[in-house]
Amino acid sequence: MSNKKNRDMVLTALFTAIIILMAFVPFLGYINLVLIKATLIHVPVIIGSIVLGPKKGGFLGFVFGATSLINNTFNPSLLSFAFSPFYSLGEIGGNFWSVVICFVPRILVGVVPYFVYIGIKKLLKSKKGSDFLALPVAGVVGAFTNTLLVMNLIYFCFANEFAAVKEIAVDAVYAAILGIIAANGIPEAIVAAVLCTAVCKALFAVSRKQSI
Repeated sequence: MSNKKNRDMVLTALFTAIIILMAFVPFLGYINLVLIKATLIHVPVIIGSIVLGPKKGGFLGFVFGATSLINNTFNPSLLSFAFSPFYSLGEIGGNFWSVVICFVPRILVGVVPYFVYIGIKKLLKSKKGSDFLALPVAGVVGAFTNTLLVMNLIYFCFANEFAAVKEIAVDAVYAAILGIIAANGIPEAIVAAVLCTAVCKALFAVSRKQSI
């Protein structure tokens, strides 16, 4: 087995362990904000996507989705029915769309950043310093892939339920969704940009040394 395959297997296992650790240590990966959970678990998924490629990144996204399903089932917030078909709040309960919301955006978090990173590198013809643009942009896009898809899917699939839980009119739901995107999504994107740049640069440096 080649050194690259060994490295990729080790990193995949490491990122998987980090995602699981972050998911189940209180306030480390999921931060319960009563209405919805803010998350930092997208960060190792984005880093895994960039470093390991879209297939392994997609797998890490699946693990992210699985931890979200478990967390929202057993440690719920008010909107957990949108992420788990096994959780209900009174007469409001999850369904098939809960599984879609829980997994599809998270899997794409492990796929999209890789192509954003590679696309920017190709556009800049891998010029020296191009990583300092490609990495933070890939981090931001990865974070917003999660936030925008999750929140918009909640709007399209659970607008009435969202209105009932938040005790607002259905017409006001999307304004509330936009508020959550701004309040949660922007800080999550900034954190992703900073950590993805720092960690990916470090991993690239280690990889180059090992290949010499």
